Amino acid sequence: MKRGGPDLAQLLAAVDPAAPLAQRHLQLIALLDWVRGDGRSVEGAAGHVALLVEAAERSAETRARLQAWWAVLASTVDITTLLADFGFAQRTAMTSELMERLRYKLLPASPDTLDASELFMLALPDEFDAHWLAALDEPLLDRLLAVLAPPQEPGGATLWQHALVDAITYCAGQILSTGFAPELRLRMSDAAREEQPFHALIRDVESLRVEVLHPLRTQDRLQESVQRLRERLDACRGAVNTVYTHFEDNGISVGLVFRLRQLRERILRVRELLECLLSPRPAVAAARLMARLVNVGRDRRSLRALVASNSSMLAAKVAERSAETGEHYITRTGGEYLAMVRKAAGGGVVMAFTTMAKFGLYALALSAFWGGLLAGVNYALSFVLIQLLHFTVATKQPAMTAPAMAAKLKDLGDDRSVEAFVDEVTHLVRSQVAAVLGNVLLVFPAALGLALLFAQAFDRPAISAGQAEHVFESLHLLGPSLFFAAFTGVLLFASSIFAGWTENWFVLRRLDSAIEYNPRITRLLGTRRAARWAHFLRKNISGLAANISLGFMLGLTPAIAGFFGLGLDVRHVTLSTGQMGVASATLGWDAVHQSAFWWAAAMIPFNGALNVIVSFYLAFRLALRAHNVGSVDRARIYRALRARLRHAPLGFFLPPRRAV
Repeated sequence: MKRGGPDLAQLLAAVDPAAPLAQRHLQLIALLDWVRGDGRSVEGAAGHVALLVEAAERSAETRARLQAWWAVLASTVDITTLLADFGFAQRTAMTSELMERLRYKLLPASPDTLDASELFMLALPDEFDAHWLAALDEPLLDRLLAVLAPPQEPGGATLWQHALVDAITYCAGQILSTGFAPELRLRMSDAAREEQPFHALIRDVESLRVEVLHPLRTQDRLQESVQRLRERLDACRGAVNTVYTHFEDNGISVGLVFRLRQLRERILRVRELLECLLSPRPAVAAARLMARLVNVGRDRRSLRALVASNSSMLAAKVAERSAETGEHYITRTGGEYLAMVRKAAGGGVVMAFTTMAKFGLYALALSAFWGGLLAGVNYALSFVLIQLLHFTVATKQPAMTAPAMAAKLKDLGDDRSVEAFVDEVTHLVRSQVAAVLGNVLLVFPAALGLALLFAQAFDRPAISAGQAEHVFESLHLLGPSLFFAAFTGVLLFASSIFAGWTENWFVLRRLDSAIEYNPRITRLLGTRRAARWAHFLRKNISGLAANISLGFMLGLTPAIAGFFGLGLDVRHVTLSTGQMGVASATLGWDAVHQSAFWWAAAMIPFNGALNVIVSFYLAFRLALRAHNVGSVDRARIYRALRARLRHAPLGFFLPPRRAV
């Protein structure tokens, strides 16, 4: 009992079957709060239930009042709402369910309600309630039932059985409605549609109702109806599973995944209610069901559970599409290594022009937002140009290669597979080194040369001496640049997520097919050109989305952060190195005599490392979660990596000579 609260005698004396609705519910909540006690001892809560039963057994007047109170309570609040609908969304849209859960979290609930689900969450809100309900033994539950409800005439169906059958009927209606929805039905396999498992579901439920509630029912006929219903539920669940196969090739919608999960949970709820209905120990089955519903109620209020359960498949598809793209960024031979350096060098040259354009935009002295927007356009156009020229930007790779690496973790079974994984890690690190070197070693001299050409052509430096000194100071190793570089890694990861989501959306909406075959588009572009556009977009939509989104994030993030006074900036290693090249052109040889120059130069490797490591780590964690990789023996992997570092450290930086 809680300190300072009413004792059992006071609580039982307050029980009044003639009290208003809200007061009766408050009396129930108070009794359960007393049973719960301090919420630490399951045995103590079960002991409180025993004390309540003993008090009612000792006093005929208390028992009669309890039974009258319970009868009014049970007849006023329809328990089938709790059994059939608790834990399920009232609407089929995930956004509506999200708002509903926010309401549960932010707004208080009233006990003045006819909704059994609302009352249940008020009366049994804690995880502890599930534990003590499950701990009640059968003799105690039978005694509790006797003091709450008078015995019924033998042979007929009990009120509990009526409630269970009604709940099964309501659940079956919801299953039928969702199963017939066109957005799900059309995504089922041809075999599932031909079998029509949902068509006879209500008939099988009604057959069960007759056998359970009919006073002359026979056990054989009851078992036959139960078996038919179970087989029907299995067939419905099998048909639902074929929709997931459709998702594998045609993209995933979070809204459809939400509806599918609701449907599958409804089917499982019917099976659960069926087990409770047929249990030879009805009191124990009822207590276990209530304990299960307590946990359902906790999930019902959880925003994290909603988002995690319904976005995991989308995360898996995004990771899968990123893994397919990421394979192209992993070099395994000397030839591929040199090709990566050449591609990165080309990207560095393009980024030198991007850097010059960035300083040109500074000269316009625009407001923060418009300056950030034009900077984003500059970056996006540059990244897209690099993609179309088949060059590469080093920092774009980690978020793409991480899912490809995580996919290989599922195959770890013996030492040979561990060694194969370490080989892949070596290839990946070597690829990143090649790409960063190609970008950095070309962008500096290219930006320096462009700035010198500008000065020669216009007889003035590209930027002033003060601006050049500010560039070096802003890139100082001991300043906030390390944090900004790590934050840029987050933006790189975010762009890869947006790319995967965009490609999934493109495939889900079948836009490539629409572009190729839509009559209005083919009349406008012509059949061949429409087909070429469709093929191009299907192949490049992910890269275009990644590059455009990253460009605008790099340009607009400082402006938006400045609006809120955060002083947040970005540090992209290739752009930072290009800025150093332009600043060096302005200051000339005097730059190398300034300590700020060398501090900024020392920042470059850290900048690249943080860009790469942060984006790779976030993408790798997402991919691990999406692939459900949780049982990997990481100790074996770490030992193998340390052994490789000791015996062949150069393999992480240079390709093997025999492969050249």
